[in-house]
Amino acid sequence: MKALLMKLLAAYRNAALFMLKLRGKTPADVAGQRIVSGQAWNEFCDALKAAGGVLLFPGAPRDAFNQAEGYRYLTRLVRAGLEAFIESADPRAPVLMRLCNETVKLGSDNPDNYYQNAVISGEYDYRIHGTRGTVHYLGFGVQKGQYGQAGGMQTTAYVDASQFRIEPDGSFELILSRTRPAGDENWLPLELESSAVIVRQTFGDRQNERIAELRIERIGGDGLPSPVTAADIDKSLNTASTFVAGAAFLFAKWGRDFQQEENMLTLFDPAAATAAGGDPNIRYYHNYWRLAPDEALVIEVMPPQCDAWNFQLDNHWLESLDYRYYRIHVNQFTARYRPDGSVRVVVAHSDPGAGVDNWINTVGHDCGVMTWRWIRAESHPTPQVRVVKFSELAQLP
Repeated sequence: MKALLMKLLAAYRNAALFMLKLRGKTPADVAGQRIVSGQAWNEFCDALKAAGGVLLFPGAPRDAFNQAEGYRYLTRLVRAGLEAFIESADPRAPVLMRLCNETVKLGSDNPDNYYQNAVISGEYDYRIHGTRGTVHYLGFGVQKGQYGQAGGMQTTAYVDASQFRIEPDGSFELILSRTRPAGDENWLPLELESSAVIVRQTFGDRQNERIAELRIERIGGDGLPSPVTAADIDKSLNTASTFVAGAAFLFAKWGRDFQQEENMLTLFDPAAATAAGGDPNIRYYHNYWRLAPDEALVIEVMPPQCDAWNFQLDNHWLESLDYRYYRIHVNQFTARYRPDGSVRVVVAHSDPGAGVDNWINTVGHDCGVMTWRWIRAESHPTPQVRVVKFSELAQLP
């Protein structure tokens, strides 16, 4: 369904462009005509309307509660797409913005992360500079492509702060370029097709850690945004709508596929995770959870030596539940451990009480996706999952 939609839209655009070029029109003329005629806007709206089909995608729950969350999810994607590809889309004057945040969620976003993104181009060189802060993990990735396009949104290069030089005062610079700079500069390689940089700041203890203060600038640029053109808006509307439809259908497919193995965690293909913009330092364990009113999920594992780990609960649309107000995730700093060093996490609709460690609140949901992450781990044990009656939790050894 998603592939057919994208092909039809692309074929329509290409045919229209071809006919105009046959009449001697330049690309700027073509874009100008599409803007003046309203065609660019109509196609944008048509793509958003088509994205609504994700609510009827196989496996999507059809009750009013989950469908309402689905519509809210689509509005969040639209907001993110407009901010990223209209307001902050100039690779000649890039801006670090929060595409994914507390109210824009996608792809099982990590509640421990402070995400930042910037639109870039492999035609230019860039510098990210600032201060390290005290946040537990700081990683930088280069991506190309986009959700909804062939090849997806691939992570092509990645580096974290443990791998480069930081000055004694906590300051640093990171160069992004296609050619490695001379000397011992911190460097992240670009490709000609590079389209974005993503920053992941991962908290261990969110209340007491400080994020890195960062800025990005184009090397050799004046930092001023370019005047808007018809071609820019035509392209940006297309990119924004492709992002909304592409992300919605990609993660709907994930949600459907995860339902094949409910109430268990299995390793997600690392190549597929990287192709969707994931951090190559992370091994992701996903699947679907579903609980009756009188049931609970018990997850047990012995954590290996690792930089970090966490577990979280999502809704069907792969949005993390609202971690601002509810305990919907746990990590290596916030967890209570058993005497042998293992961890037991309990997912339940209500608080089991003081005798049960690491309760994760379903926040009124009876199904969704769950995720366990091992970050820079020596090994990747599979967490063991079982369903028990809620009344049995207090008797667990």
